[in-house]
Formats: sequence, C-alpha cells, structure tokens
Amino acid sequence: MNGLWTVLAFTVRNKIRSKAFVIMTVILAVLLVVVGNLPYLIDKLGGGDKATKVGYAEGQQPAIIQGLKDYYGQLPKPDVELVSVSGSEQQLKNALENGDVGGYLTFAEDPKMGFPKATYNAKSAFESGTATSLTGALQKVKTDMIIKDAGLTEDQKNQLYAQVSLDTQKVSFSNEQGKTEEEQGMAIALTYVMIILLFMAVMISGQLIATEITAEKSSRVMEIIVTSVSPLKQMWGKILGTFIVAMVQLIVLIGALVANLQLPHNSDSLDKFGIDLGVLDLTLVVYAVFFYLAGFFLYATLFAAVGSIVSRTEDLGQALLPITMLTLVGFYVAMFGLTHPDHILIKVCQYVPFFSPFLMFLRIGLAEPAWWEIALSIAILFASILGIGWLSAKIYRVGVLMYGKRPSAKEIVKAMKAYKV
Repeated sequence: MNGLWTVLAFTVRNKIRSKAFVIMTVILAVLLVVVGNLPYLIDKLGGGDKATKVGYAEGQQPAIIQGLKDYYGQLPKPDVELVSVSGSEQQLKNALENGDVGGYLTFAEDPKMGFPKATYNAKSAFESGTATSLTGALQKVKTDMIIKDAGLTEDQKNQLYAQVSLDTQKVSFSNEQGKTEEEQGMAIALTYVMIILLFMAVMISGQLIATEITAEKSSRVMEIIVTSVSPLKQMWGKILGTFIVAMVQLIVLIGALVANLQLPHNSDSLDKFGIDLGVLDLTLVVYAVFFYLAGFFLYATLFAAVGSIVSRTEDLGQALLPITMLTLVGFYVAMFGLTHPDHILIKVCQYVPFFSPFLMFLRIGLAEPAWWEIALSIAILFASILGIGWLSAKIYRVGVLMYGKRPSAKEIVKAMKAYKV
C-alpha cells in the first residue's frame, strides 16, 4: 500500500508542479471567462447595440424605403439604420469604401414577383446578420403593400399579423415524473456539459497516463521502478494520481465558469436558454458524477494497459487508435442523441459499456428511461469496469517488462501464462 501512495503522490506532485499544467489551466480558465462574457464584451466595445448603417440611392423605390424606415422605427433596438446617399451606385460604393455605410441596397424590377428584387452589397460575403434582418423587413414591407391593395380592415390586418401560439408540454405517464420547462432546460445544459467534460477527461487524461508509462519504458526508468513497486500498484497509482490532477483542474475550471455565470450581466443569457440554477435536480447531479467516474476509470485502465505494451512513444499513437475511435464514436452518438434521446440506436448503445457513460446519462437527463434500463446499464458498466480493470492489470504486469516491437495479443497471452499472472 505504501508503494501505491508513493506512486500516487509522485504523479500528483509532478503534474501539478509542471509549468505546462499551470499554464494550460490558467489559459482554459481565462478562455471560459472570456467566452462566457463575449456577448457583453461585444456590446461594450460597440458591436452589439450599434445599428449597421445601410445606404440607398436617394429617390430609388421611395415606397419600399419608407416602409423599411417605418419597420425599423418601431423597433426598441433597431439593428439597421437607413442612410440616404445622393447620386448613382458609384457614390454608394464610395460611401462604403470610406466607411460611411456598412453596406447599401440596390433594387431591380421583377415583374414576375410583383416586387423589386433587392440586393445587399457589403465588403464581406459573411454579413449574414444584417442581410437576415433586411430580408425580414422587406418581407414585412411586401406583405403590407399587398394587404393595403387588398382593402382589408384594421381588425383583419391585426389578426393576420398576430403570432400563432404553440406551447410544448411533455406528457408524463403513471410511472414517470414530469419536468417543468426550467428543469428541462437545466437538464439539457447539464447533459451537454457532462458529455463534453467526460470526452475531454478521457482523451486528455488517458493520453497522459499512456504517454507517461511509455516514456518510462522508453527511458528504462521502468526497470528501476518495478524493483521497488509492484506493477499493479504502479498502474493504479498513476491512474488515481492523474484522476486527482484532472479533478483539481476541473474544479478550477468549473469554479471559473460558475463565478462567471453569477455575474449580473449574464443572468439574461441564462433566462434566455431556460436555465435556472435553483431548479437543478440533485439526482441528476449524482448520476452525472457516477457516470463521469465510471467512464474515466473504464477508459483509464485501457489506456494504461496499452501504454504498458508500447516501448517507444513514436508507436503510441497507432496503438491507442482503437481506444480513441471508441471514445469518438461514443461522443458523436451522444451528440446525435441530444436531439433524438429515444432513438433505437441510443436505446441499444446505452448497454454497451464503452458508450453507456455518455448515453445512459443522456437518456436520464433528456428522456425518462425505465428503472430497469438504468439498473441494467449500470450493472453491465460496473461489471465491465471490474473485468477490464482485472484484464488491464494483468496486461500491465507483463507489458512493462516486454521491450522491442509491440507484442501481439498472442504473445501477451503467452507471456501472461508464463509469468502466471
């Protein structure tokens, strides 16, 4: 046991003190804060509330221009300001080049449509925000012109413009517990965050475990370590040590994110997405912690086993490719499941231990699976962790002492029988 704690403490101390860990943690925390406050920063720097100046040739399509002005004039925060420019299209180009306008409108007659074809000219082809706003405004102007010619009454106009009301309500059956809209929004957010965090933990921490083991073999340090600490204690010491380091980094990042969300100017963003931290389901949090830990240790033992049979770091990437592909498949199936939680593919893959940490939690958060589905998935996952952990430990015992080219599965089994592990 002393050997296990020695390896664990060395791994934690070595990684936390490294400049790479400190710099990466600080950079990720800063990025979380910056990204979380990006809309607010854009507004403060003049990009959010500032209306785009859109030019038009004076005297061209006066009815449409007036309709656009009326449309944007009634908005509380118009994102387009129409600017008259005297002269031809060349003067409009000059105004755009000089920065007097952010773009300009031109019109061409379209007898078939009965409404002029409009073109928004800008310096960039990616002015989708302004173009979308103008498209909606022009559609409104066109509708108003047609309604005016149709001679509808004011009440008929109001009925025509009235928005159709459609509410979405989840139907809960006798064996289910319904969720409010706020609880559903919180569940979606937590599910998305947990899937991303688990994927990052598996990919980054798993690679660190395998790389460190292979580097020790490559430098022959492993030969010295095995004389003092048993291979099994080495493997679990490195896995647990890397897990603690990952938890420290995760706590720092989550702390930065939570502190960012508590800022007053971010409350509107949370309300917009239906996220209310006060309605967070504690049961869902418990499931999130369980599946996160289960997924981490399931993949960590695989990465450790593969790292132990590779003697050169140059060959590690190819050896880890099957595990990496498993992780990617689980992640992308989970991304698909975010919008289709009851799809047959999700229901089948939730019992596959390599995918269930992603998919079973997704279904718990976004759907309402039966209790036996959850119990069966957890039982299979738990049994798989024990089985794969036992097999990985045996492979590790043999692999750390095997040098040269990467051994085949047959050679590993033969060595395990020879060493009686």
